[in-house]
Amino acid sequence: MEEGINLLEQIRSRFQCRDVDIRTYSPLTMAYIGDAIYDLVIRTVVVERGNRSANDLHRKTIQYVKAGAQAEMIEALSDMLTEEEAGIYRWGRNAKFYTKAKNASVGEYRRATGMEALMGYLYMTGRAERMLELIQEGIRRIGLEI
Repeated sequence: MEEGINLLEQIRSRFQCRDVDIRTYSPLTMAYIGDAIYDLVIRTVVVERGNRSANDLHRKTIQYVKAGAQAEMIEALSDMLTEEEAGIYRWGRNAKFYTKAKNASVGEYRRATGMEALMGYLYMTGRAERMLELIQEGIRRIGLEI
């Protein structure tokens, strides 16, 4: 990686992405990218903790990325969110859904989607440091130390 250039900037540069006002995206689009970046963070940490079978890695990762854990995490973080972050979370949580939750209640699924929207928003606005801070503290607060 080039010094001083983060992954998002490299992707935008290499693939010549156009500059778009992030506020024009839907909450489900933010949740879509947020789900992926949150999953990448968790998978990276799990892999960094030791070389294990893919099955073991998957079982460990699932503890953190399932909707129930995400819902619990965002609730535990509520006092840490700025006004803007809380608004983004609510925007994602209240989005009109076109899919049904598989292994979670509707409430958990909505809260998890709100958290994913927040993660996506933070990532897409270049605030990866804040995103990582929230993920780390959320994991700590729900007692799931990786």
